[in-house]
Parts: sequence; C-alpha cells; structure tokens
Amino acid sequence: MITAAVFLWGYRLADGQISDGRSLAFSLLAGAFFGLVLQRSRFCFQCNLRDFILRRDARGVLGIVTALAVGTIGYHVIFGAFLPVPALGRLPAGAHIGPVSWVLALGALVFGLGMAISGSCISAHLYRLGEGSFGSLFALLGAGIGFALGFASWNPLYLATVQAAPVLWLPNFLGYGGSLLLQLGALGLLATWLLRSHKTPTAEGIPSTASISNEQAPRATPGLYALAFGQRWPAYVGGVLVGTLGAFAYFRVAPLGVTAELGSLARTAAASLSLLPSRLEGLDTFSGCATAVKETLLSRNGVFVSGLVLASLASALSAGDFQFRQIRLANIARNMGGGILMGWGAMVALGCTVGTLLSGIMAGALSGWIFAVFCLAGVWLVTRRKAA
Repeated sequence: MITAAVFLWGYRLADGQISDGRSLAFSLLAGAFFGLVLQRSRFCFQCNLRDFILRRDARGVLGIVTALAVGTIGYHVIFGAFLPVPALGRLPAGAHIGPVSWVLALGALVFGLGMAISGSCISAHLYRLGEGSFGSLFALLGAGIGFALGFASWNPLYLATVQAAPVLWLPNFLGYGGSLLLQLGALGLLATWLLRSHKTPTAEGIPSTASISNEQAPRATPGLYALAFGQRWPAYVGGVLVGTLGAFAYFRVAPLGVTAELGSLARTAAASLSLLPSRLEGLDTFSGCATAVKETLLSRNGVFVSGLVLASLASALSAGDFQFRQIRLANIARNMGGGILMGWGAMVALGCTVGTLLSGIMAGALSGWIFAVFCLAGVWLVTRRKAA
C-alpha cells in the first residue's frame, strides 16, 4: 500500500499540472530507491565506522568505499560529456564542490562527534524513522536547531575565512583521467587495508580473521521476495546501488543530499522568529546542500526525503524490521545533543556525509575528502571514549 502510494504521488507530480513536476517525481522515486537501499543494506556511516573501530568488521565501510568508487566513475563519465575541458576556473554545474578551509574541517569534526553521540548520521536517522525508531525524531529536531545556530554563526566564519577559501576540484589540476586514477587508486588502497584489517564476526560474536571472500553463501536458493526482504543485503550491493544512484541523480536532477530541506525548514523558522542575520553573506553562492527560506510546500529535496522515509517504512514492514522502540529521557537528551552538533556541522560544511562526503568525493572535490577525514576523526574520538 505504501509503495503504491509513493508511485501514485510520483505519477501525480509528473502529470504536468505542477511546476517542475517531472523533476519532483524523479526526486521522489530516487528518494524511495535510496531509502530502500539504506534500509536493506544498513548503509549507515556511523554504524559502519563503529563496527570497524570496535570490532574490525570492515564490511560496512567497504560498502561505502564501493559506493564512492562506482559513483566516481559515473560522475567522471558525465563530466566528460558535458564539460569536455576541465580548465582551471570552470566547475560542473550543481556538483557539490565546496571551499576548503579550517571551517570545513571544523564542521566535519563536529558533525562526526554529533553522529557518534546520537548513534547515526542524518540519512540513517531518516531511514530509521521508517523502522519505528522515533527517538530519531529528536536527533532530527536537534539537527534543525543546529542549523539555526549555524546560520547565526555563518557571517563571522565567512568573512574571516570562507570567502577567501579556494574551491579545489581535482580535474582542474589533473584532468579527468588523472582525477579518476588518483581517486580510484586511493579508494583501492583503502579497500586493501580494510580487507587486511577485517575480522569476520563468528556465530558466538568472537571476531575471526577469516577473509570476507570466504564467507559461506546460503545453501538454498531463495525466492525473489525472500531474497529482497528475507535478510539484509550485503554491504557491497548497497554500495554499488548507492554509487549508481548518485551518478544518475546528478545527471537527472541534482547530487544526492538529505539536509537541504531540513536546513531550509530551519532557516525559514529562524527567519520568521527574526533569529537570523538580515543577510547571510555569500551562503547562496556555494554549491552543496543549498538552503533557502521556503516559499513553496514542495521542493526536490523535500520529496526526496519523503520518499526515503516512506520506502524505508515499506521495506521495514515487509522484512519484519519495524518495531516501536522505547524512548528514554537519557536517549532523548543524547539524540538531541548529537543532532545539534550534526546540524551545526552540516550547515558550516555545506552538507553532511551524503551531500559533502559522498557526492563531493564522487565529483572529485577535495572538500569531500577533507570532510571524510575530519568526520572520521570525530567518530573515532567518541567511539573510543565510549569503549574505554
């Protein structure tokens, strides 16, 4: 029923009676596909990093690396077709290529701290809403507050550093071939190290040094429904699908991102309460998860996020993963606190693990790599402290 409702909504958006209806319909269906993949493959940056840091289970992180590699190839093919000469000073339209400065590093670090404290990144909190984790609502509410705080602190950061920060796109310096080779080489080295560090959990929960490639496949061949919803999808399957969707979404509408609508809602609410500066210097000139004061109910990112949550709900119900989780006061405080940090970090870094890290690295943006390094540092600091 939920799936039918999503497709019906998409049909109504695309029937020509709504301005930008076809782009909205594509965004809705792309969001639904993204939500399905996230839920079935447990594609969560925080969870996957935590598994590796604490148990040396590298499967989830390898899924992220797979997504980056597949998306990098797709993006570079698209760039080569529409911008044949990546001359210095020329950037592909709409790609998430941001300024590189200590503000980006600080935003990524704070975002990493926040997602480790709250237990998930923003995209995972969205798909976990569909699994019945209503504690994620408090993390998302906190993220909205964090965005408002980010807007309030933007002008001093912009005037001090961001306005003069370079926007570095690897193809400008290396060409498409060099950029592709460098990124795939770096991802290949990272994958090799992860494979060597990996320890497969055994049935008793004790790590094993068995190789990922030696894991046994199911003996029986399941039906299509059981294959889709009987068990979680392998992380590399989720990675291939996310990378493919990332490139196709950029080609058709816009890069993947989940914070533009949340940030726009926060910006609209803060503006209505006169909590924003009269002018946000230079903010609307940058690529990334762009925010704006909302003047219309429907937006591309809004329907994308709606499709994500609805598809996650449909998937969780089909797989038996949906269950209400008790919300405790301590969890509410933790989720909101982590959400505030994520919101502030995503605002000053112009996106989160999906927009700045995933879409940015796929596009060959140095800002994506900087975000990844400092976000990982934030996750590591909190995770190791919790484990101590």
